[in-house]
Amino acid sequence: MWWKHLLAITTSVLIIVLGLMFNPFKVEAESLHWGFQKAKQEQQAQAGSAFDGILKKYGAFYKGSPDEKVLYLTFDSGFENGYTATILDTLKKEKVPVTFFLTGHYLRSADDLVKRMIKEGHEIGNHSYGHPNMANLSEARMKEEWEKFDQLLAENTNIERTRFVRPPAGVFSENLLAYGNELGYRHVFWSVAFVDWHADRPQGKAYAYNHLMSQIHPGAIILMHTVSPDNAQALPDFIRDAKAKGYTFSSIESLYNKAMDFPVSFH
Repeated sequence: MWWKHLLAITTSVLIIVLGLMFNPFKVEAESLHWGFQKAKQEQQAQAGSAFDGILKKYGAFYKGSPDEKVLYLTFDSGFENGYTATILDTLKKEKVPVTFFLTGHYLRSADDLVKRMIKEGHEIGNHSYGHPNMANLSEARMKEEWEKFDQLLAENTNIERTRFVRPPAGVFSENLLAYGNELGYRHVFWSVAFVDWHADRPQGKAYAYNHLMSQIHPGAIILMHTVSPDNAQALPDFIRDAKAKGYTFSSIESLYNKAMDFPVSFH
């Protein structure tokens, strides 16, 4: 009878739907891609109410106070391309602290530079061990990515673990933020960025400088990549000209300390 076949199909579909809804092993992995409206005329970048709400819920952040002309420099480093020493020279001369978000490959291949970063007072952030899409991983794999990085860092330096993490390519999920908090990590996004990660496509000092100056704003967390010669060349002028406009530079750690209203235990 046709109605029996229809009933069987309906029942099967219902079982599948209920299974997906109540499966205790289901991983909430809806991928979100970080993005924002860029700053103009020194007005803060805006990620929108949806992203603002998610980040506030999990104590993540992408910018500081709109009332303080403070900048927070961060660099993502997946591999060494020969420009980090120059960047470190500039930071040392200008007395500017930075957070370097590194991968496991960078720890293994550029140990001398990592140790120099730490010696000169810079913060090491966790960009994952293998640079995967973190939002698509199970919680066990998320933990492995973060803790494998930390273990390697602890083996080669005097740092026991990292506190700040950044998801590769800005791909994340609410589950990633929540589980990171459980493990004592706090996610750091950014409010200034431009295409600077193609190691084989340099576009010149002016390219990086103009992007940085056009997006500058109070409380900006600035993302750059160390693989770019453009960034290494533009950094001295950018820092000096930002200071001339009344900006100071501070660390992600100091920004975190101002936002201690969110409980994250670094265990």
